[in-house]
Amino acid sequence: MSGPQRFDDVGECVEATLRRLGSRLVIAAPLAIGKPNALLNEFYRRAARDPGIRLTILTALSLNRPEGSSDLERRFLGPFVERLFGDYPDLEYVKAARQGRLPPNVEVREFYLQAGAWLGNEPMQQHYVSVNYTHVVREGIALGVNVFVQALAVRAAPGGAEYSLSSNPDLTHDLLDALAVERARGHDSVYIGAVNRRLPFMTGGARLAEERIDFLVDHPRYDHDPYGPPNLAIHDAEHAIGLHAAALVRDGGTLQLGIGELGDACVYALQLRQQRNEAFRRALDATGLSARHGAAIEALGGLAPLERGLYACTEMFVDGFLDLYRSGILSRRVYPHALLQRLLDDGAITEPVDVETLVALARGGLTALDAASFAALEACGLFLPGTRFAAPATVISPDGARLEARLDDPAARSALAATCLARRLDHGKVLHAGFFLGPRGFYGALRELPEADRSAFDMTRISFTNDLAGPEQALKVAQRRHARFVNSTMMVTGLGAAVSDGLASGQVVSGVGGQYNFVAMAQALPEAHSILLVRATRTKDGVTRSNLVWNYGHTTIPRHLRDVVVTEYGVALLRGRTDRDCVAALVAIADSRFQDELLAEAQRAGKIERGYRIPESQRQNLPAVLARALAPFRAEGLFSEFPFGTDFTAEEIVLAKALEGLKAATATRGGRLRALARAVLPAPAEPELAPYLARLGLDAPRGLRARLEARLVARAVADVLAG
Repeated sequence: MSGPQRFDDVGECVEATLRRLGSRLVIAAPLAIGKPNALLNEFYRRAARDPGIRLTILTALSLNRPEGSSDLERRFLGPFVERLFGDYPDLEYVKAARQGRLPPNVEVREFYLQAGAWLGNEPMQQHYVSVNYTHVVREGIALGVNVFVQALAVRAAPGGAEYSLSSNPDLTHDLLDALAVERARGHDSVYIGAVNRRLPFMTGGARLAEERIDFLVDHPRYDHDPYGPPNLAIHDAEHAIGLHAAALVRDGGTLQLGIGELGDACVYALQLRQQRNEAFRRALDATGLSARHGAAIEALGGLAPLERGLYACTEMFVDGFLDLYRSGILSRRVYPHALLQRLLDDGAITEPVDVETLVALARGGLTALDAASFAALEACGLFLPGTRFAAPATVISPDGARLEARLDDPAARSALAATCLARRLDHGKVLHAGFFLGPRGFYGALRELPEADRSAFDMTRISFTNDLAGPEQALKVAQRRHARFVNSTMMVTGLGAAVSDGLASGQVVSGVGGQYNFVAMAQALPEAHSILLVRATRTKDGVTRSNLVWNYGHTTIPRHLRDVVVTEYGVALLRGRTDRDCVAALVAIADSRFQDELLAEAQRAGKIERGYRIPESQRQNLPAVLARALAPFRAEGLFSEFPFGTDFTAEEIVLAKALEGLKAATATRGGRLRALARAVLPAPAEPELAPYLARLGLDAPRGLRARLEARLVARAVADVLAG
């Protein structure tokens, strides 16, 4: 096949697309950093100028640089954003949507929104598409997608340039396959790749054959930094949740993690379990988990270091997985042969190869090799380079000898072992993932990976990571031993349903994404569990509320898929339990300030007996008690706010806390009046406050508003510094 048509200007590429397809464009673009922003911006500009063009954009996680909603937030964010996001170009359709000025001939449909970013935005809320990640390709084809745009990584190779889908092979191969079918039916389409040399080049399923690209945009002026959100602070509640979840992970098993502080806390706790096991055990004793949930730990996970290691099968490759790899935890390699994988995990064979490997395969039912089984074992590195299969049942050794392909015959096995077997298995993967997103240091680390390490991280299709169905089901089951699918949720109801993506009003906070996929998979896989992490409370506008509620007007995960719920106060095992026992288990891990109310509602509903009393051992679920439990460990240097580092400066960390506290204090009318009264008083004159005011440009405030803000900030910073 011929190569792609090449462009060094996005405008020319858009013109060529319009000439080929006409004025009705339905563009699919990957989520997050897989978008070619400059190209999408040009498509949007053309449609905004020409009402004769009808443009629909189907995508998810459209990310622009953060902007403050107040003067103080803008003062804080401005220098930080410039430093962190570099030359990342904002998406113009996102700006237009935020300002309510999308033209009538442009529609943006997202199936996953940046968390909380679009609450109250009517056009985005109205055009949100609620769909499982695994069904997006189907919905895209039904919508009539005829343009697929994507950012590509590139590297030089002896035969010419090589292209990679980098962060986003998630839907690409499946969508390209579906578009090929549509083309055969007479529905033309264009796949446009846009090179960004700053994207990490990933191998495995991320490789893209050049002949699959129709149009290629390639010019250095379109290279830019990928969007890199910073690591956020991990507080006591998150650390405790991470500790509890880490104790439920089985050595030699499989791990999936989501993004955010709770996922980071799990990574930190797993490293603590591995590297400072005695401290890990002491911390679990201090939080009460060992005493209250010893049986759950023994049944689901363990306390010992992870000697056999873990394999990651996850929708999102978060930066924490790279930390686990460096820590020796992400070390369980999986291979593309179901029987071989089962034998490895059962200890019947090891990665070093000898004749006993063939004996075990024969005992497992593979009595003779055919072309398919030979190819699968060859992909596992079982054979020496140059070994070939010839019909009907012959293996040709590297030196040209023709050998019987029988594994149930001792003489044939010995001949194969003597001339055809490699020394050890090769090409094993420690991670399969659909996309990645993380801080800028994460991208730098991926770019610098040695090739052997890079090949262990296989970016691949969402249809592989998020689903069991299909011709590879037996392989997926074999690889995903003792799977722990760990995800965050906003609220959990008293009967075990989870609220993860939306509000009772119908407003979408984020999206379903792949969470339902993994929860359902946990029910279908033997030995697997879904672990939903939830903070026991949330505080907004100075009011604290429980995240364990009796009922709620929206759910993401139905109660019949309930499994394991973790808060900072413990673990609730819900799978297969009665409604009454679910209520008791969830009340036990709720914040004690809200336990009586939750219990009373369950009793009014007749779901637990009127005489039930919460045990005294569960009555100390309070932030102050948790803080005291973790304080000695913090004194040892454990459980810091930023265990994986941060892009914030020391002054910005203090300022962020001060501004957050000030925002909460002024959320109500009374709070604003009290803050104004304090601002009228002279500001503290301590010299140590000067750098913080200077960082916000308030060291020499001009005008009444700026002077009031400077005084408010000075007092808020002084409060933070005072502890």
